[in-house]
Amino acid sequence: MARRRRILIHVQHLLGSGHLRRIALIARALAAAGHGTHVISGGLPVPDLDLGDASFLQLPALRAADESFSGLIDANGRMLDDALRTERRAILLNELATFRPDALIVEMYPFGRRALAFELEPLIDAARATRPRPLMLCSVRDVVPRKSAPREAEILAVARDRFDRILVHGDSALLPFEVSFPPAAALGERLAYTGYVTPAPEPPGGPDAPGYGEVLVSAGGGAVGARLLRAARDARPLSIHGSGRPWRLIAGTALAEDSYRDLAASAGEGLVVERHRADFRALLANCHISVSQAGYNTVLEVLATGKQGVVVPYVGRGETEQSLRAERLALGGFVISLAEADLNPKTLAKAVDAAIEAPNPTGPRPRLDGIRGSLDLIEGCLENWTG
Repeated sequence: MARRRRILIHVQHLLGSGHLRRIALIARALAAAGHGTHVISGGLPVPDLDLGDASFLQLPALRAADESFSGLIDANGRMLDDALRTERRAILLNELATFRPDALIVEMYPFGRRALAFELEPLIDAARATRPRPLMLCSVRDVVPRKSAPREAEILAVARDRFDRILVHGDSALLPFEVSFPPAAALGERLAYTGYVTPAPEPPGGPDAPGYGEVLVSAGGGAVGARLLRAARDARPLSIHGSGRPWRLIAGTALAEDSYRDLAASAGEGLVVERHRADFRALLANCHISVSQAGYNTVLEVLATGKQGVVVPYVGRGETEQSLRAERLALGGFVISLAEADLNPKTLAKAVDAAIEAPNPTGPRPRLDGIRGSLDLIEGCLENWTG
């Protein structure tokens, strides 16, 4: 067994909750392996978050003001100001000084989270000035937002100068990091793929199990899922193979209340509308097919079950993350991908029918061992780290 270490993790989600849920899986594994693991989250609280034996600190929360990421606001809708910047920064620096980690893991930065540089740069500076210095790790998903060439050069310089290892939670055989970050090769040995981070699927149940045989439609946290949910509500009667099955719409806790009420008013025989289900993964294991956006967590949970899925990648504000992931998975036959620009009840019904008819994929499956892969890489780096 690896020697017990102290590991501090900073994570921030701005719209959906996927970043925090992915980090929670890694933190839980680190704590289960005997490491003192402390997670500091800067986003809104997330229900049913399981951190195992890892400790947790909630910063005064920040989230994106809107889908265009025009600014950051607090939990009460007030714009981020200097007082809140100072408060969050002070909390982080105090936690670093008190916890004295052997490793500091920063999620996304410098590949994203530039708006949080006011707290992340001082945190990184303070950690690097500590003696012995903690191992500096960046945790990043398989795809990062594309930037201009000059901006990518700046990101590369920060990654090389400030971090000892970049942990990419993906599979290079499916989606090489250079697809979304072209200078990736210049990171050299700093760059390491962990595999995709997703838990083992729930065992499927029989006809009496919750969600059995359903078309399960989900929108993650729900902040940007209203259009997909409305299309799914109206697609059920148009689907040749799906109209005889129950459809369950999981709206998400962040879906606007008026949108949720509109959907809920349509519920009836064959159509269930719920805001949240703590047993979502059990529903996924028992459903016939899944319909979702192409966010990291949900897509990987679908792949882990071996189910066919329909994905409608979110492209707000020119986002390319979900489209890239959906394109690669569709090429491998793992999902049916429908462009958000083409989304309407008729096209979604056709996509559901295509998914029901689709053969099982025959190509190599992406690596889904990212929890174990992350643990092994972090422990391996610490084993050789002298500070």
